[in-house]
Parts: sequence; structure tokens; C-alpha cells
Amino acid sequence: MAELTTIILTREKSDKITSCFNSLKSLRTRIIIIIDTKKDNTEAEMFAKNKKVKYFKHEINNNFAMHREFALSKVKTKYVFYIDDDEEVTQALIKDIKKILSGEIEGNAFAVPRKNIIFGKEFKHTGQWPDYVARIFKKEKLNGFHGEVHEQPIVDGQIVHLKSPLIHYKHNDLSSMVEKTNKWSEIEARLMFEAHHPPMTIARFASASFREFWLRMIQQKAFLDGPEGIIYALYQIFSRFISYAKLWEMQLKLKS
Repeated sequence: MAELTTIILTREKSDKITSCFNSLKSLRTRIIIIIDTKKDNTEAEMFAKNKKVKYFKHEINNNFAMHREFALSKVKTKYVFYIDDDEEVTQALIKDIKKILSGEIEGNAFAVPRKNIIFGKEFKHTGQWPDYVARIFKKEKLNGFHGEVHEQPIVDGQIVHLKSPLIHYKHNDLSSMVEKTNKWSEIEARLMFEAHHPPMTIARFASASFREFWLRMIQQKAFLDGPEGIIYALYQIFSRFISYAKLWEMQLKLKS
């Protein structure tokens, strides 16, 4: 059976890394923890030391592709599996990973669906399922990642889609969502600004908000996830507005 390294990416002070780590117990794998040095990750470092797990420190610096490539440079096994510290592996996925390592499931790269838990509830609509993410690779076939945010792998060959999921504890409460929006909106606004996005106007604000409303409420049927789905969808509309508002602010400063 081929050897596997699992990379646990921890980005902030985390209370979930123990659950993430424990979910890997029945999987024969080497584990490396990558700690974002810009955040307070004392707990993650102490956890790695207590578990005698190899770890490395690296600042994300708003470039998630380079962060994953740094992690990849530490891998020496045939296969690599990426997992975030707010995710857990299901037993069904572990069985599939073992089949990949034994050659029973063939491919160079594999995407897994995620069960997203928001406000303590599994979302089945609102764009949260199946939410495929490419996470398992033959190292020699993975040529890096592109995109500073929402980074995508560069692989030789097609990506095989598995059916067994990861569990992703995405948002516990609105406070964590607001905190994340403030961080991510800065990055998204900067990327749009650097791409020379047309000047923001009232019409463009209205158009962007309506498109997000149509996506979340109509196409993704947020209401089918109940009150939680509606709240989450409305929040995403707000989050999109904030990104464009910060873009407008950047454009205004350029003129002054």
C-alpha cells in the first residue's frame, strides 16, 4: 500500500484541531501540521508537541496557494491529503482513501464533498452541498496551486470525484462570520482593484446585490434550509456588498 501524508492546515487559534486529528486515527498516515505564524496559534503548536507530530510555521499572508505549496514541499510520500483544522474525516472517506492507496481506486487527484455545518445544522442547499474540494493527490502529479483565495490545484490529469464526505464545521455563530467577512472582503476588494474593476456606482451596487440574492435565494434555494438558510443567504448578500464597498473605498482613495 502506498504511503500517505496528511497535512492539517491551522489558520487561527483553534479549538477544533483535536477533533480533526482524532478523526484520522484509523487512517495509516504521516501527519504534518502547518501553523499560520500571523495568528495566535500557541495552542496548535502545543498540540503538535504533545502529540509528537511534525509541524512547521508559515505565514499565509493572504496567499493561500503559496501556503499550500509550502506544505507540499514538506511531503515525501507518494500521496498527500489536505485537511483544515475545522474539518473531520468520516469513516466512509477513510475507506475510500485506503482504496486509493491500494490502487483499487485509480486517479491522480481526488475531490471530496463536504457536509457543511452552519449554526449547528447541516446545510443541504444554499450552495453548501455537495461543495466538492480537491484534497487528495499523487504528489508527483500536483504541480502547485493558483489563486490567492479559493485556490485551485494544478494537476496532471482529471480530478476524480469521490462520494464519501468530509465534515466541515463552517460557522458556529454570526460573530465568527462577521470576523471572517472583514478579513476576506479586504482580499477580494484588493484583487478586484488590482484587476482594474470598473468604478463602483449605485447601479453596480444594486446589480451585484441582486445577483447574489438570485443565486442564494432562487438558484440555491436557501429557504429549504429553514430559517438558518435564509439568515445565511441574507448574510452572504451583505458580505458581497461589503467587498464591493471596500473596492469603492479603494477607488475613491485613488482619485484623491
